[in-house]
Amino acid sequence: MLRPSPLLPVPGASASATAAPPGRAASMRMFHGDVFLGEADVFPIKPGPEGALPFPSNEIRISHLSPASERCPPLAILQTIAPFSVRCKLQARPLPPHSSLHRLYLTCFNEYKSAVVVVGDEELHLVAMPSKVEKVPCFWCCSVRAGLYAASVGMLNLRCLAIVFDLDETLIVANTMRSFESRIEMLSRRMDIEDDPVRVAGMSAEIKRYIEDRELLKEFIDTDTVTDNGRIVGTQKEEVQPMPGVQERLVRPVIRLPERNAILTRINPEIRDTSVFVKLRPAWEDLRSYLTAKGRKRFEVYVCTMAERDYALEIWRLLDPEANLISLNNLSDRVVCVKAGSKKSLQHVFREGGCHPKMAMVIDDRLQVWDEKDQHRVHVVPAYAPYYAPQAEMANAVPVLCVARNVACNVRGGFFREFDENLLKKVFELLYENELLDLPYAPDVGDYLVSEDPNFPPSNKDPAPIPEGMSGTEVEKRLNGRAYQGDQKQISSSIRPSDDARVAIRGTLGSSNVQPNGGSMAIVPSLFVTVLQEIGRLCNSKVEFRSTVSTSKITQFSVEVLFSNEKIGNGIGKTRDEAQVQAAEKALQNLQSNYLSYVAPIAGVLNKDTSKSSRNGNGFLEDDLDSDGDTAMQEPSGSKSEQKDHSNVDRLPSVLSLIRELCLEDQHVVFRDQVRNPGSATNEEYHFQL
Repeated sequence: MLRPSPLLPVPGASASATAAPPGRAASMRMFHGDVFLGEADVFPIKPGPEGALPFPSNEIRISHLSPASERCPPLAILQTIAPFSVRCKLQARPLPPHSSLHRLYLTCFNEYKSAVVVVGDEELHLVAMPSKVEKVPCFWCCSVRAGLYAASVGMLNLRCLAIVFDLDETLIVANTMRSFESRIEMLSRRMDIEDDPVRVAGMSAEIKRYIEDRELLKEFIDTDTVTDNGRIVGTQKEEVQPMPGVQERLVRPVIRLPERNAILTRINPEIRDTSVFVKLRPAWEDLRSYLTAKGRKRFEVYVCTMAERDYALEIWRLLDPEANLISLNNLSDRVVCVKAGSKKSLQHVFREGGCHPKMAMVIDDRLQVWDEKDQHRVHVVPAYAPYYAPQAEMANAVPVLCVARNVACNVRGGFFREFDENLLKKVFELLYENELLDLPYAPDVGDYLVSEDPNFPPSNKDPAPIPEGMSGTEVEKRLNGRAYQGDQKQISSSIRPSDDARVAIRGTLGSSNVQPNGGSMAIVPSLFVTVLQEIGRLCNSKVEFRSTVSTSKITQFSVEVLFSNEKIGNGIGKTRDEAQVQAAEKALQNLQSNYLSYVAPIAGVLNKDTSKSSRNGNGFLEDDLDSDGDTAMQEPSGSKSEQKDHSNVDRLPSVLSLIRELCLEDQHVVFRDQVRNPGSATNEEYHFQL
């Protein structure tokens, strides 16, 4: 994008036109190191004591220039990581041609650099701004935490965000002998007081799975081997690469069982009781591959856990054995261990200034462990439960971690679309004389995640399964197995309000649900729900899910989907999650049918079945509960609603673009004809399949 020449009059502006400064000017001498550059008038942004100038000793001493940016002007970077942080404005006093201050100004303007003044743990960035005043170097002064700008400029140039992973019950489940025995004992006590034979059968199967893995771990502790399906597998000695500043060489005995998606390791190689049986969550390889596909860094990776540090470092080594996600040089800073019982926070994760929380998303199985101000940036996944529900992860069309991958892809696309199309465009139009309120809104990762409704009741009234991994306190006590009650997740019931409300969008669906056969099924976040909510956002329409519970002996949930207060779909299921997913799917089918009915006349195809009419004429379908989702509608010719409906048709490119963005990169989206039902009452009807 072309920028105005910094020291020439802006077209259409008077050479003498200047904005009135908000406060009285102070004259200060400027230095680059010890080199005198000239004098400048400094204007505070705010009047009174709040507008105190930030420069000590009434002089401006530049220590260095910021790293050059390839595509992002410094003001766009600063507005992203420190919104509306302009402290004052600087305007050079008359200078001779080609002075040092002129050269500094042109270097900053042309090379996308800023001049940095360091004041304690704060950096003051002088941003070269084009001005209506001819040949006068002018700057905006913005403040930011030390080190944050240098880290952010590289991420924004590479179109890279940060992603923070929890470990236990999010990516893995780990157990020691003590935790295995504790869980087996707890389930046995539950079985003794349980009368329902279906639940007893489910608990019995769960105990059997615990016992099987416990025996493998015991064999590993005793003999450094395991017998897997009649095959004896010995340990491999894996050397742990030392982190910078650590001289001790560490070699751990490890057994990898890829068919079981399991690894056995020993936290302290000298103490056999620190042996751990680790189950990796399915589809981790898919998520990891996305983060580093084709050598292109899409996310900077961090870990935040309540586990003990040696344990956390070893678990991460097992997940990232080649250190592709976190390099050894960064490992010490990027694996963050939080004391059990305290809140996690992105401010603590990025305490070294590696990233701004607005540019980070979190993958965790619990929301409430995060600081409230970060919760809108958390994508909550169902807790990993390989013993309680071993088939749940792969029972859905999209595994949990593949959903997380899709969410991360969508978040990254939405963030940088807003950054490029809104923030960058408006920053290029700003002049020195603009006011602080003229700065554009900066994107926040939380804007692209679907929000949970904390007031929505839990979806499962049965007792939650016992947690299958170890708590932070448990690991801190050298993997002492103590069970605890897991948190129940809640689900979203409505689309977020406008961006001005700064309410984030985060998508998650509930916890595991017991099934009549004694097994279980974990409903993962559905793309149906996500797509439906995004279509509502694109159409500036509110999407709501309303649920009821039947009063019959067999508990059933019914969920209705309202689009602009009109019902367009409903679903019934044994759990609220199941009903919501079914309702969202039917709503999308109805929206598709509605679109086809309206696009046909535009394409010159007449719909011959016009005997049925929509009762409210707003362009969306009325769903009859008694017809189990069957719907009918008609386009009222020449009505006002027809114009509104055509406006919805005009939004189709945006909707199709959204669908493509939800798909993974490097995959193809193909629209193809689908064979029309020969028995359909409508002869001129077109179908497509995505």
